[in-house]
Amino acid sequence: MSITDQEIERFQKTFSELKSEMLKAIIGCDGIVEDLLVCFFAGGNLLLESSPGLGKTLIIKTLAQVLDLKFNRVQFTPDLMPSDIIGTTIVMESDEGEKVFEFQPGPVFTQILLADEINRATPKTQSALLEAMQERMVSVGGKTHQLELPYFVLATQNPLDTEGTYSLPEAQIDRFFFKLSIEFPDLNNLQRIGDMASGSAVVKLNKIIGGKEALELQDMVRRVEAGKEATAFAIRTVLKTNPASSEGSDNAKKFLRYGSSPRGAQALTLGGKVRALIDGRGSVEPKDIIAVSKQILSHRLILNFEGESENIRQAILIEEAVAELSA
Repeated sequence: MSITDQEIERFQKTFSELKSEMLKAIIGCDGIVEDLLVCFFAGGNLLLESSPGLGKTLIIKTLAQVLDLKFNRVQFTPDLMPSDIIGTTIVMESDEGEKVFEFQPGPVFTQILLADEINRATPKTQSALLEAMQERMVSVGGKTHQLELPYFVLATQNPLDTEGTYSLPEAQIDRFFFKLSIEFPDLNNLQRIGDMASGSAVVKLNKIIGGKEALELQDMVRRVEAGKEATAFAIRTVLKTNPASSEGSDNAKKFLRYGSSPRGAQALTLGGKVRALIDGRGSVEPKDIIAVSKQILSHRLILNFEGESENIRQAILIEEAVAELSA
């Protein structure tokens, strides 16, 4: 079923309202907010990285405020156990006095989950999120529990602090649709942040959409047409940045240990569909793929020793790849 002009206008209007409402409370992060919403409507999960105090948690809490969805926050620490996140089965006594097992759901049973400082938890606890992130379900005690849709995991991490942290495994990194980094604000934005923090006015945010409409818009995204040209561009971008591929660029083979999995190509197409809707089109073009390529591929490209020693940025390799493909 093809998408109609009325549906495209509806998506643009809702997207614009959400972005404007969030920017009432967030200063100097217009691009981050837009990418966050692109990730949400694509149905993915987000990894947000920055130095301390730059507003990672504020951005995510603001999203929860403008969406009429259930929200939970988990502060990850080294002593956090998997059962603290997904829940556990406990022994209860029924009204008849019998002992029964009852599942007590953890904070993962929500719709928007903020996994704060996810790299502070042990790998065992980090992996407890994998099934929820990918399958939207949780398996405990031999039973499977479905999570309520839409479901969105937003994780934060501090790249500077290494003591007491555990790097995310490649398998979990790959399950984040986008990875975004917040830059330090410039002088003007720093002044505006200071004025807002020290002022007496309280920013009141309105809820724009709820779960039903969010699911409808996510379904609308998937109905956007992705023609052969756009799909081929997404696939060739992944191959161009893969050192194991015969189509891999010279720099990819020189500086990368691993490239993206096929999940990266799927994400490029899906992210491109959201970008097409934002621009008022019902079909994906290569420029839509390019617009989301760094956000999707940067964290999926693993540097080798030479790449790390020369401090190569994955974004540069992606820029080179799309430039060659666009020529």
